[in-house]
Amino acid sequence: MLDSAAYFHYFQTCIDGLSVPDTFTYPFCYEPHPLCEAAVQDLQAHLTDQTDWHHPFGIEHTTDGDHGKMFGVLVVKNSADELGYLCGFSGLLAGSLHQPGFVPPVFDRVGYSATFKQKSDYIASLNAQVNQLENSAELAQLHKQKDRLSQQSSEEQGALRQTIIEQRQWRKAERQRLLQTLYSSEEIDKRLYELGQQSVKEKRDQKALKQHWLTQQAQVDAQIETFEQRITQLKEERREHSAEVQRFLFNHYHMLNCHGESRSLIDIFSAYPDSVPPAGSGECAAPKMLQYAFQHNLKPVCMAEFWWGKSLKSSIRQHKKYYPACQAKCYPILNYMLADIPMDNNPLQVNQAEHLNIEVVYQDEAIIVINKPSELLSVPGVHVKDSVLTRLQTEYQDREGVFVLHRLDMSTSGLLVFAFTRRANKNLQKQFITRQIEKRYVAVLEGKVSADSGEIRLPLRADLEDRPRQCVCHIDGKSAKTTWTNISTNAQGESRIYLYPHTGRTHQLRVHCAHHDGLNLAIKGDDLYGKQNQRLHLHAEQLSFEHPYTHEKLCFEVSAPF
Repeated sequence: MLDSAAYFHYFQTCIDGLSVPDTFTYPFCYEPHPLCEAAVQDLQAHLTDQTDWHHPFGIEHTTDGDHGKMFGVLVVKNSADELGYLCGFSGLLAGSLHQPGFVPPVFDRVGYSATFKQKSDYIASLNAQVNQLENSAELAQLHKQKDRLSQQSSEEQGALRQTIIEQRQWRKAERQRLLQTLYSSEEIDKRLYELGQQSVKEKRDQKALKQHWLTQQAQVDAQIETFEQRITQLKEERREHSAEVQRFLFNHYHMLNCHGESRSLIDIFSAYPDSVPPAGSGECAAPKMLQYAFQHNLKPVCMAEFWWGKSLKSSIRQHKKYYPACQAKCYPILNYMLADIPMDNNPLQVNQAEHLNIEVVYQDEAIIVINKPSELLSVPGVHVKDSVLTRLQTEYQDREGVFVLHRLDMSTSGLLVFAFTRRANKNLQKQFITRQIEKRYVAVLEGKVSADSGEIRLPLRADLEDRPRQCVCHIDGKSAKTTWTNISTNAQGESRIYLYPHTGRTHQLRVHCAHHDGLNLAIKGDDLYGKQNQRLHLHAEQLSFEHPYTHEKLCFEVSAPF
């Protein structure tokens, strides 16, 4: 068993006067405890000064290969009731699972056995074969040849088609001329027959030319197909071997809980709909630190994780910012490991807007426009059912219905319109679909923007490993467009801007502001993509549309409460 003293760190930052929390951190939504902040201060100082290893974080000089890393601290008490903390990182750091001062992996997949190495080496050889075939000069030449044949075929068949059109027009004129001559009927019939035979020959020539190019292209297609079949075969073999290796690994990841009970990842995930653990499960900082604590009788007190370095290209991670544990990989694991440990309440299960009122801005027989307060849901959630919709349904039971047309994030305040009738709902839905609805948001950003206005086009999709977050994806993401205008900069260096969404993707404005290819500045108070504050400083300030009955242009505006 490893020596716990090698990974138990005493605080270098002063913690005098800091109390120990009564309950452990709820890892999926939290504000870091002051003890965690002190431990993080120590760890970040170490990351800045250490020289034992090098990882391309991209903090100062950024290159394409640079990427940040998620780190974590777990404040614990040892058997002498002394406070200290453990440090962990997710995945590999500087190409290794082991680094001085950081807790070891739950399972050393790299150094475990010759069996794993043999399986991994074989998958690596399959990767090499796929890459070699996909980047083969011969395959590239075949694709060029196919493009060239396609172009030649199009040009020659086009030229022949034009000639046939011209000859057809000439024959038509020739037939008309023959009928107006004094030739005998036998001579005319003979000449008409000859013209008809020319037409037959042209059709035969056109068919033969088409077949010629089809044959040429088929020969090249067959050679390309040989490559593609081999690539598909190798990828399928790689997929099967990868799944086998994952099963092998996950059966060797045995996670502990506070009772000393042990379960494999395969067993832990079997109770969830997606019963196969995602790649990388068990290698995040949080489960690694908890595993080490339970192995060495260290009592978990509180925990926090933060990002260090350059953001990933797709998801949003900001240097030094705190982030909750991920959902896809860590939720099942931490639920098991932390079972029976008194824990903070899940803020997402608490109705934080119970005392807040809805302001009605406008209503008639067809529609209602309201000003939604921050932290009130637009529609019922999984845990909290109180929402704008449920309140309106209770208040207006005499109407045909309350029809949802659009939504605002729980943390976003501002204007929402609902329909009272199916007729109004159909009309307004059409206006939303055809983007006739005009919306203007106001936001405060964490820093100063570098221009007066601009446009952001970043396609978005759900972050499948960390819902409800969204990520930028140029392959599977849905197109999203936002334009913006700078209003002012306050004494704290924060920019106040107008945001105009031209599409309505989930978290569009929040991601477009925070992403490094967008404004690279999170909205103030954004607990998902930036840093939590009293509230999210995003407000749907203006809403314009055509009345569904009178077709009058309506424009509503409610100033931001920040």
